[in-house]
Amino acid sequence: MPEYLAPGVYIEEIERGPRPIEGVATSTAAFLGETLRGPTRPKCVISFSQYLRSYGGSFDDDNFMPDALSGFFENGGKRAYVCRVAGAGAVSASREVGGLNIEAIGPGAWGDRIFVKLSDSSRVGPDGHPYGFRLRIAFWPEPTTDSVYPDPFDPPQEAAQATPIVEDFDDLVWDDLESADHYSRRLGGASVLVTVSPKEPGELTEQPAGNFGALAGGADGLAPTVNDFLGLNADPVARTGLAALELDEYREVALIAAPAATADVVDAIIEHCEQSRSRFAVVDAAPQSDPASLNPHSKWDASYAALYYPWIYLLDPQSEVQRLVPPCGHIAGIYARTDIDRGVWKAPANEIMRGAVDLEFHIDKQTQEILNPRGVNAIRQFPGRGIRVWGARTLSTNPLWKYVSVRRLFIFLERSIYEGTQWVVFEPNGEALWERVKDTIRLFLREQWRNGALLGRTEDQAFAITCDRSTMTQDDILNGRLICEVAVAPVRPAEFVVFRIFQQTAEAQI
Repeated sequence: MPEYLAPGVYIEEIERGPRPIEGVATSTAAFLGETLRGPTRPKCVISFSQYLRSYGGSFDDDNFMPDALSGFFENGGKRAYVCRVAGAGAVSASREVGGLNIEAIGPGAWGDRIFVKLSDSSRVGPDGHPYGFRLRIAFWPEPTTDSVYPDPFDPPQEAAQATPIVEDFDDLVWDDLESADHYSRRLGGASVLVTVSPKEPGELTEQPAGNFGALAGGADGLAPTVNDFLGLNADPVARTGLAALELDEYREVALIAAPAATADVVDAIIEHCEQSRSRFAVVDAAPQSDPASLNPHSKWDASYAALYYPWIYLLDPQSEVQRLVPPCGHIAGIYARTDIDRGVWKAPANEIMRGAVDLEFHIDKQTQEILNPRGVNAIRQFPGRGIRVWGARTLSTNPLWKYVSVRRLFIFLERSIYEGTQWVVFEPNGEALWERVKDTIRLFLREQWRNGALLGRTEDQAFAITCDRSTMTQDDILNGRLICEVAVAPVRPAEFVVFRIFQQTAEAQI
């Protein structure tokens, strides 16, 4: 309570009524897999061109990450975290020059094609000496036969033609930590090729100086295993893979996919989604799968995942030849597009798959009658309607959770309520708080009902909230527990549409 000692008028700000709950993001995806280069710590990209700049790569049969990211953004995705996975023994290339340790931003032999050049800055200080130093970085996409490269910055006109990526950091200072031009500030996260740190612990004792040179010592390592996808083989401080996605900074991730992942990797991703209870896995069927024998329920029973079949053909933008790729990136993009255009409660089905030109197998109605009850979501081609996603089921055998939209709606509701009621913790646990909590949740669910997420002509039919002595015993209250029960009636997709048509004849006239 405020303390009043002198006569006068006092203004107090008080907080009453419910606090608003903001809906959490549902369309942010994370893709796990091998890339040509780039960091192993998850990084957010908002376009396919940004992915190519940070991770590189070409469209080939050995690496489906570019196809997945391209399909995601083409089909309506807005934000994606790229989780590069590297196998055991992968080492980052590095070089010590001018008192600085310059290291490739991620492991792999690709780092040996990074070239750095230190020189005086272009700007001159008040004393007539260079203001600081200049660091230029270049990367060649393809190695030469003799591993010999010219100075890419002499002349600079040739560098732009010879290298796809040239970074130039001019007017860097080394001795003023407060300066906006300090190299740690300017280079921190700005380069997509290297990280820069002092060679010795502490600050530099003199201005870095050196000449042109290549990084060295990079190695690709072994092929990634499930432990690499889990992030178990990485430094615990610098988490990678699924272990990194457990950090709070990546909590907005709602969809997870790994293009052409093996069964054990899919197991790990599904387990991760089930444990987090806030993420959904998009799973590819194995290539060349026989529809008659494809039965994921024999291996998985999970409501936090959905499987799509078959693979799709894309048109290679360089060779214009059709390539067979897994569909998970395009499917995740359709999820995002549906969430943005309609809402998470709308099934991501009966939607055009942009970019797909053909299918590995053409599925007819009789084949889908076999696949649909098994939890396989078919991708079908319809005359005059294009290639569409024609399934909306999870991998769960529980009828309550068989639809993708129902599971993802509950993820959205649960996560939103969780995030929006953190203020309740340690509040006085009494009737006033209980009413305020109910009002807070009621306002949020009312908005979802009006948007079409819940079934019912009235609020009482759509949802119910109970938070009183009927949900809490005296023992609960004494032990600091507030228990609120929320019942919702989710809308379900109209999977089977039946029109009954009959002939109506006039009654006999008397």
